[in-house]
Parts: sequence; structure tokens; C-alpha cells
Amino acid sequence: MMRGVFGKRRLFGLAACLSILLLAPFALDRLFPPNLTRLHAVGVEVQDREGRILSVLPAPGGFWRLATRPDDVAPVLLDLLIAAEDRRFYQHAGVDPLALGRAAGQWLRAGRVISGGSTITMQAARLLEPRPRGLRAKAIEIFRAFQLEARFSKREILGIWLTLAPQGGNIEGIRAGALAWFGRPAHRLDAAEAALLIALARRPAALSPDRHAEAARAARDDVLKRRGAAMLSPEDQALALAAPLPSARLPMPALAPHLVRELARGGASPIRSSLDAGLQRASERLANEALARLPERASVALIVADLRTRETRALVGGVFGAESRAGALDLTRATRSPGSALKPFLYAMAFEQGLVRPDTLLSDLPRRFGAYAPENFDRGFTGRITAAEALRLSLNLPAVALLDGIGPARFAASLRSAGAAPVLPRGVDASLPLALGGAGTNLRDMVGLYAALGDGGRAGALRFTPGQGAGAPVLEARAAAAVAGVLVQDFPGGGPRGVAWKTGTSWGGRDAWALGFDGRHVAGVWVGRPDGTPIPGLTGRDAALPVLAKLFALLPEAPLERTPSRPDTPVAALGSDPLRLIFPPPGAVLAEGAGPVVLRVAGGRRPLTFLVDGAPLAPAAARRELGWLPPGPGFYRIAIMDAEGALVAADLRVAAPGARPAEGAVLRLLPAD
Repeated sequence: MMRGVFGKRRLFGLAACLSILLLAPFALDRLFPPNLTRLHAVGVEVQDREGRILSVLPAPGGFWRLATRPDDVAPVLLDLLIAAEDRRFYQHAGVDPLALGRAAGQWLRAGRVISGGSTITMQAARLLEPRPRGLRAKAIEIFRAFQLEARFSKREILGIWLTLAPQGGNIEGIRAGALAWFGRPAHRLDAAEAALLIALARRPAALSPDRHAEAARAARDDVLKRRGAAMLSPEDQALALAAPLPSARLPMPALAPHLVRELARGGASPIRSSLDAGLQRASERLANEALARLPERASVALIVADLRTRETRALVGGVFGAESRAGALDLTRATRSPGSALKPFLYAMAFEQGLVRPDTLLSDLPRRFGAYAPENFDRGFTGRITAAEALRLSLNLPAVALLDGIGPARFAASLRSAGAAPVLPRGVDASLPLALGGAGTNLRDMVGLYAALGDGGRAGALRFTPGQGAGAPVLEARAAAAVAGVLVQDFPGGGPRGVAWKTGTSWGGRDAWALGFDGRHVAGVWVGRPDGTPIPGLTGRDAALPVLAKLFALLPEAPLERTPSRPDTPVAALGSDPLRLIFPPPGAVLAEGAGPVVLRVAGGRRPLTFLVDGAPLAPAAARRELGWLPPGPGFYRIAIMDAEGALVAADLRVAAPGARPAEGAVLRLLPAD
């Protein structure tokens, strides 16, 4: 009887021991899970609209570490990695007994470590939790390897290694290593480059190619010869062995730093932006070239966006000289006075409300509006002039008179609905100086405002991630198109044609602006000092407009796509015979009384629309020329549009021999801000 009781107790004890042995790994796994903190502590990657790397920000602690999956790297790298580090990676459960046995035998025979016997999984465990080498550390790695194999797939374990593999200094992971040593994405690495990064992960300090070139070459060649022989042809292997090593670390991608910091605050990496990496790089180069010609402490900010979607394609928040401390400022968001750059929207409202037409004659003579007596930029006056020419010449008196008719509060409300709310001092209402820039705005809002002019009057804020941004109309399409037709003019000194543009200069030369649009893009340039101090002689025409012209030269040519009579008609391909203006030539000057002027074009698709200062002349559907009698001396804008919306234009001056300007006025020959 007693014997049977003791027998049962032994059986229960044995069962309990077996249960403990079986459950111990699970209990230890729950008590001591692997620490994945380093795996998730990666830098922020911002991509352009095509998925190309635009910029990266470091991980906490200043490490360049980017999340990396097997699909992110070249297949040859994965093949070389497994061949060099763990040939039975896909067969074992985290630990390779054969490799460990071989490593132990070598250690016993040589008295030192010849090979570690670590699998890729064990290396991944060590990378997750770095600790000094030793038997205790090896035992922990083995335990962690089993844990990782139980939790992750083989490709996920490869991702841990690819993300954390040391690449020298503060560089970790294959994607960061590819950028730092070769300046290219990891999926574009060749065999020689892949072999170097694999070798570098073993001993990054001793094999850094910029300091230990011979050791790095030997380690790379060892991977290529001993490990890569089975997968590389003799020709490919010879080419890889002859490839040069990088001699220095390259800077990490850092395009659009101001916008990147903004986007990084609101999304998980990687972040897809709407920027175009090539255009962004060219825009930053252009801004730096412009900075070299500006006075000290000046800066340049610019934006390019898609006219229809409002997706931003390039943004330079500001370039600064070496002596400046303002590098962190995003000047596209800085509140500044727009000067005359608001006038096109003012004229569009006046056209929409029927106050004036492009050919309406306005007075540019001294006038007081209560206590307010505005002056023109050059302190002169022109006399009688059409609304279209007054806008092109940026005359102040006609603009203030139009705002007086519209009402400053109504104009401010319209700007607000268009997404460009004027910033006024606390307790101050909108007033007549608003026509001349007497309020604050910023480059982002101004570019959005000009996009509305170029997009049939539709409002919409700029977007920095992919998506549609235009919204409800804030202007009648015909009014917006009429202003666009007035503003289409050649850039001084040459540049792309078919661009509608306007400049602006704030009081005292603190801010210089140039904004414009064509059929595809809208762009804006601001020049000034970050602290708002004046720059003597600064004007939008001289400082910002040349940058805008070069900016549009970087873009695909796109003539304006909308006409005043048919604002929703897109432009079709122009074919082999594009519309071109025969007469008048640009800058023509005619004597008064010379009789009718024959406006003549060639090419294009009929019917044609002839316009003078934005107003259509008598229909001439099937003709390519039309007679027009100037009503008197002055400046006129001649424009002809074909059936597909293509537009050609030129300025014409009709001069009165011996005529004098009105008393107290100075005849204006050149446009100003």
C-alpha cells in the first residue's frame, strides 16, 4: 500500500518537473521579452512625390538609422549576406548547432575566437541589445534568438539586421549606410557596394573605408571571393573586385529642410510629400545663386506649386549667408507687407463687379482720399490710362480709387475667403492703404491667391502632401482670366513666354515680391531680410523677378490654358504650327494719327479672338489679321488667342508727337512696382 503511494508521488513529481522544464521557456519569454526599443527608434524619412528620398532626420541620440525591409535593398546584398554570415539561415530555428560546434572547436584549438558561430538571428538579437562580448552575452543571444524566431518571420528578422547593422560612427542600418557611403538608395547597390556594407557591419571602427582603406578593401574582397563566388559570374566578380572604395562619408539627404521639419511633426516615417526632388534641388541651387548677388543679411524664399491641385512641387524656406543666425526660420510663413502684389486681385474684383473693364480709362493724377494722399512708386503721375495698363505699370492712384469703390472691408473679406486673410494690427480695420500692401501676408498665402487667378477663380490652400487642393470659386472665371490676360508679358531680359506675373515692393524696401503663373504652375519669390530691416534700393522688379523668370525656366513650358470667353477650355497640343504674333512686335511705338493698325498672327487654330487691354475686338473668326484704330495716345496690350486657348501678346505704345503730360505729371515709359 505504502509502496503504491510513494510510486504515485514520484510520478507526480516527475510530471511536475517535466511541466516546469516545458513551461520554463514560456515563462522566461514572458518575464524577459526581447527589447525592441532600438528597432523602433528610427529617423524620419521624407520622400518626394515619386517615393525618392528627399530628406532624412536622425533618430534619437543623433544616429542615422532608417527602418529597412528586405524589399528595400538590392537582392545581391541579401544573397551575399546569407552566404557570408549564415548559409543555413532558412533551415535553423535561430541557432545553428553546426556553426556553434565549429566555432567552439576552433576556439579550443587556437585558444582564441576564430569565428563566432553567430547566426543572423543571433546577430539581430545582439544588435537589439548590445552588450560586452563573453560567454554570458553569447548565452543571452542564443536565448533571444529563439525568442525572435518564435515572434518574427525570417524576412522580419532580416529586417532587424538590415535596420541595425553598424556602418561606422553614428550610421546604422544598410539604407543609412548606402546613403552615407555611396549616396544612393540601398535598392540600387551593386555587388561591390553590398559586400563592403556587409563587411563593415562586422567591425565598423576597424574597417571604415575613409580611415582604413586597405583593411576595408581586404574585408570586402573576402566577401566577394569566398562568399560570392557561387552567385557571381567571373566577369561580375572581377568588376566588383576592381571597384573603387568610397574615400569619405557623404552628407545625408537634406532637401527642403524647413518643410521637412514641418512634415515630420505630423506623420509616421516614411512621409510622402508632394515635392519633386529634382525641382527642389534646382530651386535651392537657384536661390543660393541669387543670394550671392544680394546685400548682406538678405535671404530668398520661393515656392512652386501645381496650378490645379495646389500640390507644392518646391519650397525654399530661406537661404542664408554664413553670418546669419536665421537658418531655422521658414520665411514662406513670415508675415510681410505684399506691396503692390495684391493689386491683381483688386482689379479682378473690380472687373467682376463691373466697376471697370480692362479698357476703361482711369485717372492717374494727384488726389486725396480724406486725409490719405497716396503717391506712385516713382512719385510721378501718368494722367489718363487704361485699367489694364494701370495694373501692368502698378500705378497706385488708380488702385486706391478702385479700392475706394469696392470698399476695403469687402476686399479684405474676399482675400480672407481666398485663403489670404490680411494681417492687421489689433483693433485696426481694413482701409485704403490695403491696396498698396498696408497689411501683412505671407508667401504661401500669396502663391495660393495667384493660383486662384490662374485657375478660373477657384480658391485653395497649398498642399504639401499628395491630394487635390482647389475648392469653391471666389472670383468669376472671366474676371480672373481677364487679369491673367493683362499680366501675360515678357520677362525683362528674357525668359519663358506665356507667364502672367506681377511684382511688389513694400515700403522702405523691406520686401521684394514676384509672383506668376502659366497653364500648369504657380510660383512666388520673396527677397528681404529675416529681421525686416530695409534694404536700400530693393525692388521686386530688380531682386525677385529675375529669380521668378529663372524658376519658370526650370518648368515645362505651358501657355495659359483659359480664355476670358471660355475659361474652362483646356489647351490641346499645338502641333507643328503654333500661334505666333507677326505684328505688332514687342515694344513697338507708333505715331498718333497713323491710321488703323493691322494686328496680324500666324499659325494656331481658328477661330481667333483679338483683344486690346483684355477687351475683345469685333469678331474675326476665320481671319488671321484685323484692323484696329487706337483711340488715342497711350500704352496698349495686344493679345490674340486661338481656339485651343493658346495666347500671344505684345505691348504697343501710341505716342503723340510734341504732346506734353498733364500738369504736374511725369510720363511713365517703363513699368515699375
